[in-house]
Amino acid sequence: MSKAKSSRDRRIAPPGVTRVTRSSINPQDSQRTKPTDSGLVNDLSLMSVSEQQALLAREGKSYQSPSTKSVLSSSSGTSMPREALGTIGRLMKLGRVQNIVVVAGAGISTASGIPDFRTPGTGLYANLAKYDIPYPEAIFNIDYFSDNPHPFFSLAKELYPGHHRPNYVHYFIRMLHQKGLLLRMYTQNIDGLEKLCGIPDDKLVEAHGSFATAACHLCYTPYPAEEAKQAIMNGNVPICTFCAGAVKPNVVFFGEDLPEKYFQHAEDFPKADLLMIMGTSLKIEPFASLINTVKSTVPRLLLNRDPVGPFERRPLRRGDYMELGDLSDSVRKLAEILGWHTEIQDLMNSHENGVCSYTDPSSSSGENSDSSETDSMH
Repeated sequence: MSKAKSSRDRRIAPPGVTRVTRSSINPQDSQRTKPTDSGLVNDLSLMSVSEQQALLAREGKSYQSPSTKSVLSSSSGTSMPREALGTIGRLMKLGRVQNIVVVAGAGISTASGIPDFRTPGTGLYANLAKYDIPYPEAIFNIDYFSDNPHPFFSLAKELYPGHHRPNYVHYFIRMLHQKGLLLRMYTQNIDGLEKLCGIPDDKLVEAHGSFATAACHLCYTPYPAEEAKQAIMNGNVPICTFCAGAVKPNVVFFGEDLPEKYFQHAEDFPKADLLMIMGTSLKIEPFASLINTVKSTVPRLLLNRDPVGPFERRPLRRGDYMELGDLSDSVRKLAEILGWHTEIQDLMNSHENGVCSYTDPSSSSGENSDSSETDSMH
């Protein structure tokens, strides 16, 4: 039994750390009160133009009071709104930022053709009817898997890495590393695109696991990952040779322990001098709460389609910034402010070796490359 015990030990929290498993936030707990009309102008004064447009659209208004117009006009004598990308770009160019932590979800991969999880109509959870499961999240629930692994294995054929290539956002994060600015990237994604674009393993925390390894879901005995993949692709259930339990890729399901490497956050986040949050709904705990563990003086930049988590509150916390809209566009704009755009384009073309030619996000058909969901896996 020593082999199984050794494998299990890798899956639990380190000594002195409370055991942590994945869970969903109760939707009722995550609801935020929307701004009232009376506070709308004040809210807009704290936001960039793209944020103002998004908020007005959600409110179903075309709000153009004199105060609002002055915020939108650069020629007026009033103070300008807090401009997220310009402010963060200036901090980085001045050398005020040396230890950036990136928190990312499924939205960073949608430009690579991988759907997120919760976007109505197009998200993965909206397209699981064919698997005949009681509720969408059941397909990633460890208790349901133990009873019936077939729905997950059918879906896994589509999820296995190898069909998609990294996009501009991934290479921007790699450029952060090459510039010596990336302390760590924490990703919820299981698509492997972070590693594929060249982000080193020691700079990456795959908080929800990956397909790179496999193990028995009962005794955690390791199993050859390639053999597990071949069995799954052939429509079979890989079986543990130790306890006869079903083997699965080491993707973290709801109800499972997070990988030990996740707990590195206790050291990383207090060291961060800038937190970048990209393409996430911040709905999966405990990952979602990580953004609240940086020092209160550390700026936090949200690059997302919608405001999420603490960024839904008005007014924003001093030091919080957000740029809403297409994620690839937002990241490209930040790269241009930093003077990195050409370097990233050259890096993409060089690293992809012609397998996937670079396409400027601004010339795309407007595909939404970020997500109100997050993890490329829940």
